[in-house]
Amino acid sequence: MELEVLASLRPELEHFARRFDDCIKTRPSRAHLRTYMAGQLSDLPRKSVEPIALQAGVAPRTLQEFLAFHRWDDRAMRDRVQEIVVRDHAHPEAIGVIDETGLPKKGDKTPGVQRQHCGATGKTDNCVVTVHLGYVAGDFHALLDGDLYLPEHTWHEDRRRCRKAGIPDTVVYRPKWQIGLELVQGAVKRGVFMKWLCVDELYGRTFAFRQGVTELGIAYVVEVPSDTRGWLPGRLSERKPRPVSRLWRRGGPSWETWKIKTTHKGAAVWRVRAVRFCPTEERIAGEEQWLLIARNVLDKNEVKYFLSDAPADTPLRTLLYVAFSRWHIEQIFRQAKNEAGLDHYEGRSYIGLMRHLVLTSVSLLYLAEQRQRLTTEKGGATSRSSRSAGRWRSSSTRVSPVPSVAAS
Repeated sequence: MELEVLASLRPELEHFARRFDDCIKTRPSRAHLRTYMAGQLSDLPRKSVEPIALQAGVAPRTLQEFLAFHRWDDRAMRDRVQEIVVRDHAHPEAIGVIDETGLPKKGDKTPGVQRQHCGATGKTDNCVVTVHLGYVAGDFHALLDGDLYLPEHTWHEDRRRCRKAGIPDTVVYRPKWQIGLELVQGAVKRGVFMKWLCVDELYGRTFAFRQGVTELGIAYVVEVPSDTRGWLPGRLSERKPRPVSRLWRRGGPSWETWKIKTTHKGAAVWRVRAVRFCPTEERIAGEEQWLLIARNVLDKNEVKYFLSDAPADTPLRTLLYVAFSRWHIEQIFRQAKNEAGLDHYEGRSYIGLMRHLVLTSVSLLYLAEQRQRLTTEKGGATSRSSRSAGRWRSSSTRVSPVPSVAAS
């Protein structure tokens, strides 16, 4: 959002911040909330505590204490974000999206920091990794929750190091898929409705994760690795399951050509096969799922495999829409870092980091609502009526079949 527009919205920011005042006990801490949000939404090149405080004319130490020591309920603030989403942005086809992001860091004091894969830099780097749950409802998207990935050997097994960083003994190593599932379980418990969930293969490959999502009553469309094994319908008697990358040597279901979305580089077109499939874990129960195999028309080396437990009569258009909705979480992360300073946290305490994650989700929700409001006023449309009608409204994703001649 343009800085000039943001500057004109200060009254709206004050009104928005009041929704969270009951999560904070004292007036000074409530003032710090507004200072922190205004700093995150400013044009500061670095949106850590010190530059935010200096820009606002307050002592950096007081803002540091607001994050690490003041008595306020960041969990209640997280819950309030989800309450607002439930009340104002509910959608009958809402999609949950899970992904992790890396926050590059220097030194070894930030909770959870170590050399590990960092999505922000695309390589192994010194960073903190956090796992997040995003929410997609047409053109609207937001961050619902986030949690720290605590590395097993360098942190979990060194409880002295954890205590020095303020990490409670109850915070232990969990694989990322487990963190993601717990985020979804918590959101559902607090009343957030998601009809769908999509994730990449880091999460989708794990049967316990998929099973946990199904038990919540959420349909998933998850990416899985090419070595995922199983059987086609009518071939369950075969002794050995086949990897999805080698199901057919010849024949098989027809390829269909679909335009998934339009990007700044042009149309993203994929050729897709869809078939019922039984992964190895479901063989005993005999539960068939959807298997989608998608090949990028412009890059034949890019092949994606998706599993979905959606009903057998689900249109392929819908499955593809959900499968390729992961771009939303990537856009959310870009906005969180470029516009709200998600990766600018420089503190050394666990509670400070967790509060920074919550405050970032609050600032992003404010941005999302203001963008939606301004877009609605400009276009003269009533976005809520469109959402209640259950139509897909994303301006960037328009899944549509391509005439068969384009498949040649």
